[in-house]
Amino acid sequence: MLMPKRVKRRRVHRGRMKGVATKGNTITYGSYGLIAEECAWIDSKQIEAARIAMTRSIKRGGKVYIKIFPHKPITKKPAEVRMGSGKGSPEYWVAVVKPGRVMFEIEGVTEAQAREAMRLAAHKLPIKCKFAVKKKGGDE
Repeated sequence: MLMPKRVKRRRVHRGRMKGVATKGNTITYGSYGLIAEECAWIDSKQIEAARIAMTRSIKRGGKVYIKIFPHKPITKKPAEVRMGSGKGSPEYWVAVVKPGRVMFEIEGVTEAQAREAMRLAAHKLPIKCKFAVKKKGGDE
């Protein structure tokens, strides 16, 4: 699973997911991309499941780029523990995704193959996604 090697602060606030993505909203590396249409926390297991689905679909041809990384730790207190006595310990890591964010990119395959791979990957994610093709003018 993806997670940071080391972090400055182990426990962070939950934060708010409002607005649209201003960074990472263009297709830069590949020819085709999977764009988020909703905001959500995508955890490292979901990212890994989507990656596996895409690579199996394209039969290890082409290249898959993952453009989101789970930097945010989500804490949880143990079961049947009374309130108080501090914040829980980190359980898993999530990537904060906003609408317009390009999450995955593919290159080196046909559009039909890329579309099918992205469809399978989108089924592994908890949000609505759309398929996009890189425009010739440089940006998405």
